[in-house]
Amino acid sequence: MADTHAAVGSWIRRFHPAPDAPSRLVCLPHAGGSAPFFFPVSRTLSPAIDVLAVQYPGRQDRRAEPCVDDLGELADLVTRELRGWLDRPIMLFGHSMGATLAFEVARRLEQEGTVPLGLFASGRRAPSRHRDERVHLADDDGLLADLKRLSGTNSQVLGDDEMVRMILPAVRSDYRAAETYRYRPGPPLSCPIVALTGDDDPHVTMEEARAWSEHTAADFSLRVYPGGHFYLNTHAAAVIGVISGHIAGRVATG
Repeated sequence: MADTHAAVGSWIRRFHPAPDAPSRLVCLPHAGGSAPFFFPVSRTLSPAIDVLAVQYPGRQDRRAEPCVDDLGELADLVTRELRGWLDRPIMLFGHSMGATLAFEVARRLEQEGTVPLGLFASGRRAPSRHRDERVHLADDDGLLADLKRLSGTNSQVLGDDEMVRMILPAVRSDYRAAETYRYRPGPPLSCPIVALTGDDDPHVTMEEARAWSEHTAADFSLRVYPGGHFYLNTHAAAVIGVISGHIAGRVATG
């Protein structure tokens, strides 16, 4: 299978190119997260699956670029970037804010005629289940307290004042995007949805996780793991196994 993606641009990180893979997995990070979070996923799944990790503006090598604090706008931008990667079937994986973003990207792709192999929605309530959250309005100490509570950022980073000053603008922007998002009713997706959650996640109840079933006209399944919001840090092998098995099954059945 020909692969013409010599350059990936600023949005896409392709840590382990797999030009002969029959499908692609697009990974969308959590609030404050960045593409390298998915480096282990890419390393494990390549060369069977071509893994693309999205790098949002305002962090790491894109630190000088303005952040995008509107999830709809971010979904438009990510969808635009993915149009050049649709030469083979894709699946979307998003964690936390990334799950809602993946849903909105899937909506846009389907409107344009591309139905993904599926959507993995991790650590996030269904789009139709709104909570009135305003952490993005808190001062820096309040924002850091929430990061520490969720245990999603390395504690050594949070203890380094210089590093904290570097990441806080992106974190606040992402929180604003996630917390101001409002679901707009529309047709359910045509692709399957797999929801994944930790059984002790303060941001997702079991009902809110199961409600993802309302957003697809295809198959739905729910996977629950021991742990909190970042359950996948300790259950990475199991989650990667679910992804690999699901994609292999979908590709095999066409």
